[in-house]
Amino acid sequence: MVQGRVVMLADFDYFFAQCEELRNPSIKDKPVVVCVYSGRTEDSGAVSTSNYIARRYDVKSGIPIFLAKRNLEDTNAIFFPVDHEYYTQISNRIMQILNTYAGSLEQVSIDEAYLDVTLQVDGSFEKAYLYAQKIKQDIKTQIGLSLSIGIGPNKLVAKIACDNQKPNGLTLVKPLEAANFLAPLPVNRLLGVGKKTSTRLEQMGIKTIADLAKYDVQRLIAMFGKTLGLYFHNAANAIDNEPVVFAGEAESISKIGTLKQDTHDLDCILHKTDELIETVYKEVTEKNYNFKTISLYVVNVDLLTKSRSITLEQPAKDKETLKRNIRLLLEKYLTESPIDIRRIGVKVSGFSKKQPQQKQLSSFFS
Repeated sequence: MVQGRVVMLADFDYFFAQCEELRNPSIKDKPVVVCVYSGRTEDSGAVSTSNYIARRYDVKSGIPIFLAKRNLEDTNAIFFPVDHEYYTQISNRIMQILNTYAGSLEQVSIDEAYLDVTLQVDGSFEKAYLYAQKIKQDIKTQIGLSLSIGIGPNKLVAKIACDNQKPNGLTLVKPLEAANFLAPLPVNRLLGVGKKTSTRLEQMGIKTIADLAKYDVQRLIAMFGKTLGLYFHNAANAIDNEPVVFAGEAESISKIGTLKQDTHDLDCILHKTDELIETVYKEVTEKNYNFKTISLYVVNVDLLTKSRSITLEQPAKDKETLKRNIRLLLEKYLTESPIDIRRIGVKVSGFSKKQPQQKQLSSFFS
C-alpha cells in the first residue's frame, strides 16, 4: 500500500512573456513586458507579466505601464498587449501533456496546475524527482517552454517548494523535511497571509513560519476565528489534506458574472457572489442535491483566472453554508492577491442526493 501522497505544482515561468518569446524567438535576449492597456492613453494600464531580463529593472506585475517604460527607457525593451486567446492555446497544450503524467490534475490558473503522482512514482520521492525532470524535458521538447516544479507531500508544501527556485526550477521536499523547510521562511509565504495579516501576526511576535507553528492554536482561533486559526496552525506545521481534484471528475453547477467595476473591495464582490449563489442554489435545490465541494473563480483585471476550493467534512444542502464558505474563500484570496477583480464565479460539485436524516457539519480548510 502506498503511504502518503506525492504532489507536484507545475508553474509555467513568466508565462505570458515566455509565450511571446516562443512566438518571436528574436526577442528572447531583450526585456519583454506584457501589459493590460486601459485604452485611456497610450501608456495607461498595468504590467501583467515580464521576463526575467525586465525584472532586473524592477519591472514587475501590477506596476503602471508608464513606470515600466521609464525604468526601461535606455534598453531595447519590447511591450506587448495581453493576447489571452494565444496564451490559452499554449496552456491547453501543456495541460494535456501534464494530464498524461498525473493520477489527478487540478488546473488552478492558466499557468499553474497541481499533479497527484503518488501511484505513478510508487510513493517514492526519489522517483518523483526523476519524473519531474522528465515532465520538464517533455514540455520543453514538445512546446518549447520552461516551467518550475515543486514536489511535496501535499499541495501547500509543493506550492512553496515551487516558488523556492525560479525560473526553470525543481525543488523536492520530502515529508520528514517539510516542517524544517517551512520553518525559516517569513510567515507571508503561506497562502492567506497578506500584508494586513502579516502585520497583525508580527504584532503577536510571529515573524517566521516556525514562530507560527509554535504559537498556541487556541490563541490563534481566538484571534482569527476557528477556520483561519486552524488553517494557520496546520499550514505552519506543513499539514494540508486538501486533495488534488481533477476538474472533469464530477458534475458541477456554476455561475460566473462580471462586476460593475473592477474592484478589490470585499463587500462589493460579496454583493455579486450573493446574486450568483441564488442562481446556483436554486438549481441545486431543483435537482435535490447535496454538495461537498465549494469553489470560487476569480478573473483579475490582467485576465488571469484563479480558483480556490473548500471541501466539506460531510455533504451540505443549505444556502448559508454556501454563502459562508464563499466568503471565507474570497477573504483568503483577497489577502493573497492585491490585483483588482473583474469577474467572479461560484461553483458547487461533489454531489449526492439529499438524505432527510443527514446532519450538516461545518466546513474546514483541509
